[in-house]
Amino acid sequence: MPEEILSGFDKVVLGGLRPLASLLASSGKRARLSVLIYHRVLAAPDALLPGEPDAVQFRWQMELLARYFNPLPLSEAVRRLREETLPPRAVSVTFDDGYADNVEVALPILQQVKVPATFFIATGYLDGGWMWNDKVIETLRHMPNGDFDLTDMGLDIYPLVSTVDRLAAIEQILVRLKYLPSEEREEQVQALTQRCQKSLSHSLMMTSIQVRQLHQAGMEIGAHTHTHPILASLGRASAEQEMATSKARLEDLLGESVRLFAYPNGKPGKDYLQEHADIAQNLNFEAAVSTAWGVASAQSDIWQLPRFTPWDRTPSRFMLRLLWNYRSAGTPFAYSEAE
Repeated sequence: MPEEILSGFDKVVLGGLRPLASLLASSGKRARLSVLIYHRVLAAPDALLPGEPDAVQFRWQMELLARYFNPLPLSEAVRRLREETLPPRAVSVTFDDGYADNVEVALPILQQVKVPATFFIATGYLDGGWMWNDKVIETLRHMPNGDFDLTDMGLDIYPLVSTVDRLAAIEQILVRLKYLPSEEREEQVQALTQRCQKSLSHSLMMTSIQVRQLHQAGMEIGAHTHTHPILASLGRASAEQEMATSKARLEDLLGESVRLFAYPNGKPGKDYLQEHADIAQNLNFEAAVSTAWGVASAQSDIWQLPRFTPWDRTPSRFMLRLLWNYRSAGTPFAYSEAE
């Protein structure tokens, strides 16, 4: 890791973490697996996407993983979890949704530091699609300063002057729309985007070629449904179709079996139910991941593996968070903030 990235405090703390990391060196039956969630890696910081790392931040995060941990492809980590042969401080990196910057920005860094990753793709947005939440963000980004009146949509009046205003409006609108029935939500989002004169680009999400590029680079590809619905809001047949369609389209694209699945949004009991874990098993997925906070142990349900998002912005805090996370195995109802 370039020394100029580390503050004096970071250097002291990271030096002191070496013995702590050694204490967490359990392997085999007692080992635990930490699975990290990412969505995007930005080429440069974006004030309206404060939770997404940029390339500089992502690089030092991956360099820390390579130096202090044992990064494994998720499929290998799950297999070794079941066999009780995990190495100490095992970690797997995952990405959800299928953003193009995963290929353009994250992939070169992963290759350079030799950290494997698994990319869960919502197939309905490949080749020019947009997820509804991104449409909201980009609409609010490009609206002119002033009051944004959405009372005719059953929403509020949102002052848009500062970045703080826009962030607050985005958060409030996303919360209001998130759990609406999908058709109603899409109608609301369409009505919202029509108020913005700027058209959306066609390069936010991956192309089919980029999915193949990831696969050819040795990265794993997993399914993430077709249109990223809240599975718990669907009937069983519709939920199974969403999961199966994503799997089939990726298998057709890659020419091989897709073995891993990530639940959209991922909060157990709220975004997906036990029946969806059963569907994942019936569809011959070998494992599935949620957004329940924690680490996986040999006793974990491999169709509901916990994950968490490393929010911390300094190397020392990032390391402390990762090491602290190994202290307790995640439970299905310990929710994270990740989506």
